[in-house]
Amino acid sequence: MAVSIDVLRTVFGILGNIISFLVCLAPIPTFIRIYKRKSSEGYQSIPYVIALFSAMLWIYYAMIKTNVVIMITINAVSLVIQIFYISFYLFYAPKKEKTLTVKFVLFVDVFAFGFIFFLTYFLLHGQKRVQILGYICMVFSLCVFVAPLGIILILKTQRKVIKTRSAEFMPFGLSFFLTLSAVMWFFYGLLLKDMNIALPNVLGFIFGVLQMILYMIYKKPGTKVLEPPVINLQEISDHVVDVVRLSSMVCSSQMRTLVPQDSADMEDTITIDEKIKGDIEKMKESKEMLLISKN
Repeated sequence: MAVSIDVLRTVFGILGNIISFLVCLAPIPTFIRIYKRKSSEGYQSIPYVIALFSAMLWIYYAMIKTNVVIMITINAVSLVIQIFYISFYLFYAPKKEKTLTVKFVLFVDVFAFGFIFFLTYFLLHGQKRVQILGYICMVFSLCVFVAPLGIILILKTQRKVIKTRSAEFMPFGLSFFLTLSAVMWFFYGLLLKDMNIALPNVLGFIFGVLQMILYMIYKKPGTKVLEPPVINLQEISDHVVDVVRLSSMVCSSQMRTLVPQDSADMEDTITIDEKIKGDIEKMKESKEMLLISKN
């Protein structure tokens, strides 16, 4: 029994919805790290702003074009999730990154989308509107696939990946699920005979594979990000106390040499100096014993 094209299209559409939902969940480990560190420094908000813009465009496209209602569901979910991600990022972002992200959101998700909506809804009509809007969606779908690759290039410029030999800041999960999603949506668009959906996913697959290859290059076994040395405050305080004691002993000995003393005082001074020397020797012996016990 042959399977109809409509059934195959629906199957690929459902699979595309499921995998695209996993794409939306892929950045969760990144935001867990941000929450633990209480800072989003080292991460970029570009993929989430672009993904939000793409979801808005595809919802608009699906509402105008017929027979693509299945795209509304996943893009509506993606829109809500991306807003949450951006809000979470802004909460923990440094002041400079927070300002840049807000400006980027306003420029892309507010003004750019508003301009596209005004241009296509009021100035274009019928099939021409669908065609132009489809081209625009296709371009920004490519931006969604390229955005993680842009992060890699930014990090290479900042020498974070090269210097540390670590792929900690490279979103492998996002690249992996984007690649699978590109495969599903390619077949969905192909069976729907909609090149605006199928074509960007061809390049999306290529970009996704490239990102994972770069990840594997820098994700070498046994390489770690250098951690700052742990400072033992107890040892520092012990050394400070020893130095203070020693300095006070030396100063008191030097002060006595500056003050005229009689023979009795001289004998007392010699006795005190001998005690000081004895205390110093005891301190040295106790440190040696401590080092031996630690080893």
